[in-house]
Amino acid sequence: MNLSVPRRVTAVAALAALALGGLTGTSATARPAGAAAAPDISLTAVKQHLTDLQSIATANGGNRAHGRTGYKASIDFVKAKLDAAGYTTSLQTFTTSGATGYNLIADWPGGDPNQVLMAGSHLDSVSSGPGINDNGSGSAAILETALAVSRAGYQPSKHLRFAWWGAEELGLVGSKYYVNNLPSTERSKIKGYLNFDMIGSPNPGYFVYDDDPTIEQTFKSYFAGLGVPTEIETEGDGRSDHAPFKSAGVPVGGLFTGASRVKTSAQVSKWGGTATAFDRCYHSSCDTTSNINDTALDRNSDAVAHAIWTLSAGSTTPPPGKVFENTADVSIPDNGAAVTSTVNVTGVTGNAPGNLSVGVDIVHTYRGDLIVDLVAPDGSVYSLSNRAGGSADNIVQTFTVNASSEVANGAWKLRVQDRASYDTGYINGFKLTFP
Repeated sequence: MNLSVPRRVTAVAALAALALGGLTGTSATARPAGAAAAPDISLTAVKQHLTDLQSIATANGGNRAHGRTGYKASIDFVKAKLDAAGYTTSLQTFTTSGATGYNLIADWPGGDPNQVLMAGSHLDSVSSGPGINDNGSGSAAILETALAVSRAGYQPSKHLRFAWWGAEELGLVGSKYYVNNLPSTERSKIKGYLNFDMIGSPNPGYFVYDDDPTIEQTFKSYFAGLGVPTEIETEGDGRSDHAPFKSAGVPVGGLFTGASRVKTSAQVSKWGGTATAFDRCYHSSCDTTSNINDTALDRNSDAVAHAIWTLSAGSTTPPPGKVFENTADVSIPDNGAAVTSTVNVTGVTGNAPGNLSVGVDIVHTYRGDLIVDLVAPDGSVYSLSNRAGGSADNIVQTFTVNASSEVANGAWKLRVQDRASYDTGYINGFKLTFP
């Protein structure tokens, strides 16, 4: 966090549903029908990510700061995990303080592209230390949550996007660059941005951003269900990567466990700990893997997943359009050749849209075996899923493809190949929706 610039429980489900109604523009008194509960985020897995970030810092001069080799190695580490999990990733570059900076953006396939829920954390450290609490903690928590999305084969109504920001410690440079370079039409699609900066402080408090009432209530309800009191976050108010989004009119929220400010006696009574700094190693060389409170990191990581599952599950109305569908079953041979299901598109003028909706219904006992592509009439291939989702069953999901370079009319194919042994299935259906 940069402070030098302006800055599962029944009770939880019931309260969070009220918050959900606010974000989606609908009223709700219970979890939406069919909405999945968030998984428990493994503390062990999150801490392993922190160990890996520590190793990167140790091998690169003791830090992961902007412009240093440790930062680029951190970006490459996170990107490789997301690529393997089936995310569409991109690196956005910018220049500041005489060096190239990087933002990593990861999109989970599917969901309404006009309703985006985004979560982010800055990945850079200060030059004086490895930055494990600030902000390896937030970065590791959203990384493990993103991987949990993949493992669960989660299919939210909203489109999920994760981000790891560069050069936050130099004045929110990376997140400002991202927001400022988004066309206004794209900014308007982001219905919520969740920020996680320092969520494992060794002498922790439990602070919730109060910038948007819907997101705030989602987090407060979660902690209330745990019996953990919260306070409004003020120490870093407006001084982390949510600030550019808020300035652009995007609803924002997030979590924080405290930095250099001293915990009061009242807060000690409330949360335990000592009347010392929330993080005595803030922006120091001792911000290592030893500078983490496991309980805080575990609670906050689970809260991250809870918010993402809750706020992305709002019902949406599918856009109207011409639908072309093939419901004939096509068997998928075990560890065999690729098979296809074809729809013939006719009567559509010009090229396909930039937001072609591809509905996939595959019944299979191990979705992580499957490579799924959309093949355009001219033979161009668009990857939909590349052995993502692990041991979960089936792929029942709507993907959005930029097919604007393709002539709309012709034979479009869903191509599926099983690349491993022991599990079988079939294509149950395939459809294209043209707006």
